[in-house]
Amino acid sequence: MKNKKDNFKGMQEDELKKRLATLREKARVIRFKIEGSKSKNVKELATLKKEIARVFTEIRSNGKL
Repeated sequence: MKNKKDNFKGMQEDELKKRLATLREKARVIRFKIEGSKSKNVKELATLKKEIARVFTEIRSNGKL
């Protein structure tokens, strides 16, 4: 995650959904790393969850979901 507040307001619905899919995939991979004790950054999953929530908020605020 480059910046805490990425600009989602200018994104189209399909771009937001693609972003959501990639974030969910990253979260899935991190969950498996945590189970195998291979993850060094334990806060990474929490930040991904927050970014997923930001994407959902933007989708819902525009009535696109």
